[in-house]
Amino acid sequence: MNRRDALKLLRSGLVVSAASSIHPLFAAARKKRDNRPVALLLPLSGERAALGLSMQRAAALAESGGGTLLPLDTAGTATGASAAAQAALKRGAAMILGPLTSWEASAAAGVVAGRVPVLAFTNNMAAAASGAFVFGLTPAQTTTAVLRYARSRGVRSVTVVGDGSAWSNGAAESAVKAQGAIGLDVRVVTVTAGAPLPAVGEAPDAVLVPGSGEAVLAAARSLKETGVQLLGTVQALDYRPSALEALDGAWIAAPDPKAFGGFASDYEGRNGGDPGTLAALAYDAARIVEVLRAANTLSRDGLLAADSFPCVTGAVRFRTDGSCARDLAILVASRDGYGSVAVSRGA
Repeated sequence: MNRRDALKLLRSGLVVSAASSIHPLFAAARKKRDNRPVALLLPLSGERAALGLSMQRAAALAESGGGTLLPLDTAGTATGASAAAQAALKRGAAMILGPLTSWEASAAAGVVAGRVPVLAFTNNMAAAASGAFVFGLTPAQTTTAVLRYARSRGVRSVTVVGDGSAWSNGAAESAVKAQGAIGLDVRVVTVTAGAPLPAVGEAPDAVLVPGSGEAVLAAARSLKETGVQLLGTVQALDYRPSALEALDGAWIAAPDPKAFGGFASDYEGRNGGDPGTLAALAYDAARIVEVLRAANTLSRDGLLAADSFPCVTGAVRFRTDGSCARDLAILVASRDGYGSVAVSRGA
């Protein structure tokens, strides 16, 4: 087509302007990023102020747009959490990350009353009753993950040795509830501080010690050379040489150390110091916000619609009951550290 013919077509209206023909496509491509603020409720004063600051700094690492996270102080109390939640709503927050504890989360979620999603950092499922999503790493997640792996390796009977702590009690309860679905015989015994560990009894295939510290190490030493497999949760991770020697061969469910190591390196480079698991949760929550912003689905429906969100603490999928399904690594302890041998999907 020569220039003269093209001009004739334009005059006749047979050719639609390029701008009008591609405008809808460009409009979709140029759709504005959802920059509504997201509140970050943390104890920025009080006894846990140092932890709150660490979590705030971790969350800031995940921001790509900048300036959209709104830190609000709960002072570590339910009253403070209620006030912070009210302030978040007044500021037009599209979502709330935090608070830290179950009592703070319940108070904040009660104020919010479902108007925006609340991703609480607690691992206490009681907070879900008030409408919050329980984003913390729970005893049920790690216990179910390690038991599933153990069953896949031929384990049929497990004795859970609890220490009476909230984490240990939650793990024992989860193990009992899961035994039918997984295909295990589970029995639970509880020991008190200073008391000797109970006898293995009728020689179970494995012993799960969900707690941490000396209780786990004592069990590890007592099981050496017995043929009974030691199982642990994330609480058992201990990098001291003497602990690694005692735990040699144990199977432990935890977030992937490589993924966490990458986050820890970035955190140290920006802020100095070593972040903990709670700081990693704050980072992961802020990354989820970034994913939802990019898709313009910053809402409860957006959280529930996604198959999973990649996280340092294990990829998560949100459920309508306020819980999360979380992928966890299965680690084998050795004198050189912890090596990942499998991934437990959606524990």
